[in-house]
Amino acid sequence: MKVGIVCPYSLDVPGGVQNHVKDLAEALIALGHDVSVLAPSESDGLPPYVVPAGRAVAVPYNGSVARMSFGPVVAARTRRWLHDGAFDVLHLHEPATPSLSLLALWQAECPVVATYHSSNDRSRALSASAAILRPSLEKISARIAVSEYSRGTQVSHVGGEPVVIPNGLYVDRFAHAEPREEWRGSQGTVAFVGRFGEPRKGFPLLSRAFARLAAERPGLRLLVVGGGDVDEARALLPEAVRDQVTFLGRASDEDKAAALRTADVYVAPNTGGESFGIILVEAMAAGATVLASDIPAFRRVVEDTAGVLFASGDVDDLAAGLAALLDDPARRAALDAAARTAVRRYDWSSVAGQILRVYETVVAGGV
Repeated sequence: MKVGIVCPYSLDVPGGVQNHVKDLAEALIALGHDVSVLAPSESDGLPPYVVPAGRAVAVPYNGSVARMSFGPVVAARTRRWLHDGAFDVLHLHEPATPSLSLLALWQAECPVVATYHSSNDRSRALSASAAILRPSLEKISARIAVSEYSRGTQVSHVGGEPVVIPNGLYVDRFAHAEPREEWRGSQGTVAFVGRFGEPRKGFPLLSRAFARLAAERPGLRLLVVGGGDVDEARALLPEAVRDQVTFLGRASDEDKAAALRTADVYVAPNTGGESFGIILVEAMAAGATVLASDIPAFRRVVEDTAGVLFASGDVDDLAAGLAALLDDPARRAALDAAARTAVRRYDWSSVAGQILRVYETVVAGGV
């Protein structure tokens, strides 16, 4: 099958949608399908299946900043890509945003599948755009949502009945990653992955909780993976514990997996705006015990047996939960064993098959 996939967000910046698109493309190629990905990018060394659509601009969206491409030049490149690709099915991600996916939707002449990732109960922008774009969105033959929360957002704002197919990951890449002894703390290692300058990712909350524990545990280490102003992030920590925090920056996929394998506990202090939480699944696959805020999306992923939840925004509850896990290796081992079983349902070997069945349905003329 010839499959065209459109990523609305720049591949030059790490993100959940970008990783989903690249991993899906690789999973489909491994199954023998002909796949091409169109995405904003100015980077060299892109995978051979990626066609760059050009530079992206930063646009505030859903409590974050997304880098997207739009305009007549990008539209012309999209038209040429669609013509040359002659795809059996076109798979668009986040087509209701003013992005590359929308440009492709306007010009598509083959069956279209759409995947929705975002979750926002009260999005004025999405409601307004959905009303304007409804005739175009009717070209979509099948809709996928990565979680019940993203499904609810789309049903309430856009309409339709998306099927829920979760985000995927290559479980064994995380399970078999090599830990880095130089990153390990003698009294425990904690990891955080995310844009630490973005308030909803919760790093300020984690920095306060970590400072409390680190003051009494000089061998405790915090690994921070992600982009942001490191000087501003360091300033959130008392000077006495700053040397116990290692900022790894926008690490490669290999280094991120290594950081998660090295960690005893992965903390997800996010305060909202998450539709799924693939990083929780990555941490569980790597063998790091998950301690996550009890926002709805995280609650569904972690459940009671695969991790621990704390009250969102509550630094006392976060600090107490982290201390309890660090002091109880037996409990961590039990949680990790349950997590290793739970994450298998998110492996691309399962998720790609579910998406392929949707493709086959629309190519055959079904909905």
